[in-house]
Amino acid sequence: MSEENVKTAPTLWWVRHGPTHAKTMVGWSDIPADLSDAAKVARLAVALPDDTPVISSDLARTVATADALAGDRPRLPHGPDLREMHFGAWELRAFAEIEAEDPAHITAFWSEPGEVRPPGGESWNDLTQRVNRAVDRLLARDEDIIIIAHFGVILTQIQRVTGISTEVAFGHRIEPLSLTTLRYGTKPQALGINHEP
Repeated sequence: MSEENVKTAPTLWWVRHGPTHAKTMVGWSDIPADLSDAAKVARLAVALPDDTPVISSDLARTVATADALAGDRPRLPHGPDLREMHFGAWELRAFAEIEAEDPAHITAFWSEPGEVRPPGGESWNDLTQRVNRAVDRLLARDEDIIIIAHFGVILTQIQRVTGISTEVAFGHRIEPLSLTTLRYGTKPQALGINHEP
């Protein structure tokens, strides 16, 4: 079979939403993104493939970022399962404040990621399972897709594609308005992580 006839596995173009400037733990809170850096938004829009569907989570910061980047690209319905981790009682609170109140719990949450949950929130494993379900539905479309999402969401997929540990995944920087390009299929690979066009 010629190379031209070999089907390429879907590539998902992951974009982290614009900055929020929050200094607290932000999960499901619907705070806006700062998209005032028009030049950076324009460079990112040009770096994304043309004629590729765009989807975002249903939170305002990703929806607005998708609006700014989509151009003429088709839009898919917002995906609630692409939301950031749910921080429960820690939502919109500073790390130092939580550490002073419950140091063992929050230390375990960051140093032993997996089943440790914030009070009323999600664990890393909960987040990963939720996002994987959403991604599997998108991969079933058998096409490349641009996904505007969140820091934790993108980390789950870097871990999925590369097979790294959760601890190593946590060490990755994913800047606002950065691009992470992941190929799925039988030979998954990270084509680029945290690229800022």
